[in-house]
Amino acid sequence: MENLKIIQGDITKLTIDAIVNAANKSLLGGLGVDGAIHQAAGPQLLAECRQLHGCETGQAKITKGYKLPAKFVIHTVGPIYSGSKQDIELLKDCYINSLDLAKDHNLHSIAFPAISTGAYGFPAAPAAHIAFTAVRNWLTEHSDYQMKIIMCAFDAKTAELYRTEVKK
Repeated sequence: MENLKIIQGDITKLTIDAIVNAANKSLLGGLGVDGAIHQAAGPQLLAECRQLHGCETGQAKITKGYKLPAKFVIHTVGPIYSGSKQDIELLKDCYINSLDLAKDHNLHSIAFPAISTGAYGFPAAPAAHIAFTAVRNWLTEHSDYQMKIIMCAFDAKTAELYRTEVKK
C-alpha cells in the first residue's frame, strides 16, 4: 500500500499532521515513547493533558503538538499484556480510534509507535500483526479519505517485524 510506510527512527522528529503517543491512562507522561513525546513537546503538552482527565485503554484523545514538528499528538492507551483475547481487541482499538480521531480532525498524515510493546509487555510480533491488520482494514474502509500512515519503529528489530508484516 503506497499510503503505508515504515521508518526506523525517533517519532518526535517527524514533521507530520499527528504522531501517536503510547500513553498511560493518566496522560501525564511516563516511560518510553510517552516520556520522549512529553519531553520534546514541552510543558504545554502536560498542561493540556491535565485538562483531558485521562483516557481509557483502547481509546484516544488529541492535543496540540506544541514544540514537536507534528501539529498534533493523539494519545492512546494500549493494553497491559495479559495474554487474553481482550488484549488483542484493545490494541486494535488503539489504532482504529487514533485513525478515526485523526480523520475527525481532518488530518491526513499520522505516525504510530509500537503501542504496548515496551513497558506494557505486549509481544512485538503479534503486536505488529495486530497493528498492520487494523491499519489495512481502516484504509480499506476509508478508501475515499487520503491518509498517509507511518509505522515508526524505534529499533531495528521492530523495523524488521514491520517489513515482514507489510509484505503479507
